[in-house]
Order: sequence, then structure tokens, then C-alpha cells
Amino acid sequence: MVRKRLAKDIGPVFLSKLTPATLLPHALDEHDPLAAARADLFRQAQAACALGSPFVRDVLVAAARQLPRAPLLSMRLAIWQGDRASAAMALRVNGALHALARSGEVASLSALYAARSGDTDRAIADAFEAADATLAQFVDGPTQTNEVARSAALHAGLMLAAERFGHPLELLEIGSSAGLNLNLARYAYCLGGTSAGDPASTVRIAPHWHGPAPRRHPLRIASATGVDLTPLDVADPECCERLLAFVWADRDDRMVQLQAAIRLARLHPPRVERGDAADWLDAQLSRPQSAGITRAVIHSMVRQYLDAATRARIARAFAQAGARADERHPLVHLFYEWDEGRRKVELVLTTWPHGETRLLAHPDPYGDRVSWIG
Repeated sequence: MVRKRLAKDIGPVFLSKLTPATLLPHALDEHDPLAAARADLFRQAQAACALGSPFVRDVLVAAARQLPRAPLLSMRLAIWQGDRASAAMALRVNGALHALARSGEVASLSALYAARSGDTDRAIADAFEAADATLAQFVDGPTQTNEVARSAALHAGLMLAAERFGHPLELLEIGSSAGLNLNLARYAYCLGGTSAGDPASTVRIAPHWHGPAPRRHPLRIASATGVDLTPLDVADPECCERLLAFVWADRDDRMVQLQAAIRLARLHPPRVERGDAADWLDAQLSRPQSAGITRAVIHSMVRQYLDAATRARIARAFAQAGARADERHPLVHLFYEWDEGRRKVELVLTTWPHGETRLLAHPDPYGDRVSWIG
């Protein structure tokens, strides 16, 4: 009966062996109330495939086709206000399905994820019909891609700042999630042939490095604190499950790396406060700064979630703090973010006094590859 309903609902064209390339957003019916949501899923599917995750591509394409089977989820996506790409709605759907597969609640979905092959449309349809409310609730929350591989580029940038000023770092992070990148000095790195970090660490990060290797300079972390609107606690199994769900299901390497970082964070718990990024940063940069300490603010793939007013307040906080900086009280801003046109990711370092800004690298969104300029 379910198979007959499937044929009736989506039509015989979708029962043929179509590839994602034949289902591009421009082929969607513009009068379909779910057209924008489906187009977003297709775009993310293409991006996933380009970044080496064909299974995620297939899941997202099937999700776009089967959306009417999840009326609550469909309503969330259809009425979403704002930029879907900036809110990462497609990644929320992907995370929701991965979390459901990991839970074992829908047998066909869990089997699909275990094998990473099979009748993807059937498994996604089953999931939408059986767990619509669960999936809709999951996508209400923000993405939590606390990708520790990004720490490689951040570490390389901070080595430049540490070499420039010669001071220990007071590390401040915006959008910390579970705070795993606050532990970046506890990880071991291979950066284009340069070894850095803690060589004995169980978290080992070696991105594909293009360009010259950075000079090694030990990082001394005086303190490390972060902020997030909805911070995750690595001691809470449910929080850890949410983190794991946002790892793409066919990226075992990222999953293993994240699990190792979680174990290390339980031994060295990061300090992450709950709050608004602009309010928190303004308060942190207004505090007296000890002489001989470099105050370093970092963030990775968070700017897209901040509205224009929040970005403006953050820029003002940097301008005011930068005006107070001197050689004994330097300020550093290192970010790993999309450029304004969302064409490529940039690693950019600004140092005060003097407000010097340098484009250091073009990493990929998840830290797998770093094209280093230095």
C-alpha cells in the first residue's frame, strides 16, 4: 500500500533511476509551496557531492523529493523567514535525518545509513512518515558543526600572532558550540610538513595543505573562553549526539576526529558561556587587559548566522578595543569565514596596534584543505 501511495504522490518520472544532476532547482515547479526548500536541499546536495560526500547528496535529493510526506517539517521549511543558506536549513535537515538514523527509531533509515546504499527514497519516505514531529523539532535548533579540523588553519594563524607579539594568548571565541576549538593548543597538527601543537595528543589533524608551510611557533594559552547562544556540554550524551549528527554520515574520518576531541574535552572542559555574541564580546574587550598578554578573538563559520546589526556592533567593539591596543596590550582578530559573496572561505588575521589585516589562507568549509598564503 505504501509503495502504491508513493507512485501516486510523486509520479512515475520520479520512480525512474534519476540522478541528482537531472533534478536541479531550475526544474522545480515555481508554484510549488516547497520549491524554495527543495531548491535549497538540491544546492546543498551538490555542495556535499563536490566536497566528497555522495551519500549525503543522495539523502538530500531524496529528502527534497519526499518532503510532502513530512507535513510538520515541510511547514517549518516553507514558512522560514530569512536567508535559508545563512540559516543552513538544508544542513539542519541532513543533521535531523542522521540523528534519527543513529537512534534506530526507523529501521529502514538506520539500515540505509549503515550500508550507505539501498533504496534511499523509500528509507527517507519511511522516516518522514514515522518521525515527522521529531525531525521538525530538530530543525528548529541551530546547526552545531563544531568541526575540529578547522583548528588547523586557526592554529597556523595564531602562530603568526604569537610570533609577532611573543606573548601568551587570552583566547576568546564567538560561536563556540561545545568549545572544542578552544582546546586547539591540545591537538597535534601536520601543517604542510610543519608539526605543531601537542605531539602526544589523541586528536591529530593533517589537512591537505597547499602552499608554503607556516613557521612553527609554540602557542602559550593563558586562558580560553567562548560564547554561544545555545552552548553544548560535552558531558551531556544528548549534546554529544547532536554534535555527531551534524557530521556527514559518509565521513568516518571526521566522526573519529570529533569523538576524540569530545573525549579530550571531557578531560579538559572548555569554558563556554551562554549569551549574545556582540554583548559578550563588548564586555570581554572592555575588561582591563594584563600587560604582556595578547588578547585573541577567533571565530569559524559563524558570521553567516549573525544579523547586520550584530555584525555592526562587533565591528564597533573591535574598533574601540583596537584604538586602546599597544605593544604591551595587543589585540588579534582571526576569523575563518565565507567571503561576502559566499564564493570562498577566507582565513583573515588583523592585529592591533596599527590595525594590519592579512589574508592568510583559503581553507575549505570543513578544514579538509588549506590553501596557505601566509
